[in-house]
Amino acid sequence: MSDAGNGGGGTGAHWEESSPERLYVITGGRSGTSAPAALDLVTLIVARSGVKPGMQPEHAAIVQLCQAPLSVAEISAYLGLPVSVVTVLLGDLLADNRVVARAPVPPARLPDRALIEAVIDGLQKL
Repeated sequence: MSDAGNGGGGTGAHWEESSPERLYVITGGRSGTSAPAALDLVTLIVARSGVKPGMQPEHAAIVQLCQAPLSVAEISAYLGLPVSVVTVLLGDLLADNRVVARAPVPPARLPDRALIEAVIDGLQKL
């Protein structure tokens, strides 16, 4: 029997870093984000300001990390938290205007194949 139930050390001391109980507490039991925009793995997050006194430690860590733009996936990796937990935390920070979410740079669109062939044909006739 563990000593957590018989007064031998407190409750939090026996939680593993990635235990479901710890993740539940971090997110306040929420599984979804209230963010107005959908956050995906490559959404860039930038802090608007520094850490404020009284912030939840995980929120403060995100704000500190995001002084330069970081993707949601990078934040998750740096904090060692699942992406689902990070998106909930980011939703809180977005709602409080502590961070800004920016869409990643879209991939370049290639021109139409017919246009490329016409340019090549024109160059060959020179």
